[in-house]
Amino acid sequence: MIKGFKDFIMRGNVVDLAVAVVIGTAFTAVVGAIVAGIITPIVAAIFGQPDLTAVGNFTINGAQFSIGLVLDALFKFVTIAAAVYFMVVAPLNSLAARRKKDEPAVDEPVSPTEIELLTEIRDALRKG
Repeated sequence: MIKGFKDFIMRGNVVDLAVAVVIGTAFTAVVGAIVAGIITPIVAAIFGQPDLTAVGNFTINGAQFSIGLVLDALFKFVTIAAAVYFMVVAPLNSLAARRKKDEPAVDEPVSPTEIELLTEIRDALRKG
């Protein structure tokens, strides 16, 4: 039973998942610091509020509505998505494109052109 557990833990997928969780946690801290240190002060300067959750609050018949809460969640999502794209996805895509360019091209069979096909058909019809 212990050997089976050890084999399970040492599989590539589990190790990759553990690394992803650790990197994700560290990345979340970096993005949180960027939002708290740069983005939130910009929002405060524009809206006159420390964050978006205080913007657009109103009450109807005792029910509290907060447009700012939704805007804050959307803003954080877009900020994190942009950070992930520009800090992870774009560099990896660039690296993959560079590697693909450096790889020797595989000779793919060239398909005949339309004229070549028509010429073959004509020659076959002439032969009978």
